[in-house]
Amino acid sequence: MKVAVLGAGAIGAYVGAALHRAGADVHLIARGPHLAAMRRHGVRVRSPRGDFTARAHATDDPAEVGPADYVFLGLKANSYAACGPLIRPLLHESTAVVAAQNGIPWWYFHRHGGPHDGRRIESVDPGGAVSAVLAPERAVGCVVYAATELEAPGVVRHLEGTRFSVGEPGRGVSDRCVRFSEAMRAGGLKCPVEPDLRDDIWVKLLGNISFNPISALSRATMAQMCRHGGTRRVIEIMMSETLAVARALGCEPGVSVERRLAGAERVGDHRTSTLQDLERGKPLELDVLLAAVVELAEITGVPVPTLRTVHALSDLLALRSAA
Repeated sequence: MKVAVLGAGAIGAYVGAALHRAGADVHLIARGPHLAAMRRHGVRVRSPRGDFTARAHATDDPAEVGPADYVFLGLKANSYAACGPLIRPLLHESTAVVAAQNGIPWWYFHRHGGPHDGRRIESVDPGGAVSAVLAPERAVGCVVYAATELEAPGVVRHLEGTRFSVGEPGRGVSDRCVRFSEAMRAGGLKCPVEPDLRDDIWVKLLGNISFNPISALSRATMAQMCRHGGTRRVIEIMMSETLAVARALGCEPGVSVERRLAGAERVGDHRTSTLQDLERGKPLELDVLLAAVVELAEITGVPVPTLRTVHALSDLLALRSAA
């Protein structure tokens, strides 16, 4: 199995290292000091489950890699529309693109069935720009429950979690999902193939849609947001509104707001990825987390006043931080 990891940052390099350990032919595509360090020393993983080093091929030139069986997409979702020149050399006619993104994916209504089948979500696929680069037929959905960070160039700190749920947009269990799952499990990760991944998408989104923008607006950690009465109540309402949208689309995430909050509080003083991006001057990945759900609420007629308010505030923050 040949796997190209496009965007081999903290999550991408961690997955690439695990797949390499399992015997897959792995190619890590990155740039800058991180690439230089991986070329010299491999990917060094530091984890409570045991440290290890994977010396997979690393490059900044996808043409050097050529077509792969799977492309694991570790880029932020707001980079997808511009990734055409990078991903095209990695594709053959049956290459699967495993998109490890937070939030609502561009393929959400692909083979969805029902009244919204094939509908494009403008906030995540503006003008079809993402679908033009990443054909929905290639997509294998992936919901990431692992937390990692780049401790230093070439050094991935694994904080918690090893689950990467995968699934087909058209539901069911496909051979390509099973093969990818087997390779991930051989590398020491959990990788269940979900018959309908959309439920998992909403479970993960319950946290991202609330904690990520609120953390950027307040500069607070997970535990601080949970322990402050005011922000905790706002987050509860945001989660409840999100559940209402999910159910209007036929999904049942299977987790209560109380349980989701309790799990988040246990994470402790962790800074969300959105807060980290804000502090580093990087673009904020909020369209797929928040704008998309507001758009879906409009489609389904579900009232989401708190989501709309937080979206307006965080959208202005994103515009100002990008200026």
